[in-house]
Amino acid sequence: MSSSTPELSAAVVTVSDSSSCGKRADLGGPAVAVALEKRNFKIVAREIVPDDQAAIRDTLARLCSQARLVVTTGGTGIAQRDVTPEATRAVCDRLVEGVSERMRAEGLKSTKFAALSRAVCGVRGESVILNLPGKPSGALESLEAVIDLIPHMLRLLSGDTTHD
Repeated sequence: MSSSTPELSAAVVTVSDSSSCGKRADLGGPAVAVALEKRNFKIVAREIVPDDQAAIRDTLARLCSQARLVVTTGGTGIAQRDVTPEATRAVCDRLVEGVSERMRAEGLKSTKFAALSRAVCGVRGESVILNLPGKPSGALESLEAVIDLIPHMLRLLSGDTTHD
């Protein structure tokens, strides 16, 4: 990643077979992008990819060189084609389990189905990859549960290990 990349740069990836082929409008990606912009993140990329592990993996790896935060929406459930967590794990240097746990804990306050989420959060180089559910309301709820942690995570990854 170049040193000119803004600290609060973000990329949003919608993972959906139907949205990637134009059969369904992408509602989650735009909603997540707006929420990030409201928190002063600069959106440097928005993409839609099918529920394909290789496509997701390649997109995540590429976008980590352009953005400090790469957020996915979709593909985190238990259906056969839900492979976003596997693709994310494959490109991450380390996982940050507590972030995923926090999202699920907050989600359980709204719906018992939050327990079915397999979303993960991980680190690749100096970037954070965060999986969110595909349903826009679930994506926003999950993002809201952890968004205040992200700037601190990015500072730590940049080598600033001072604690407030």
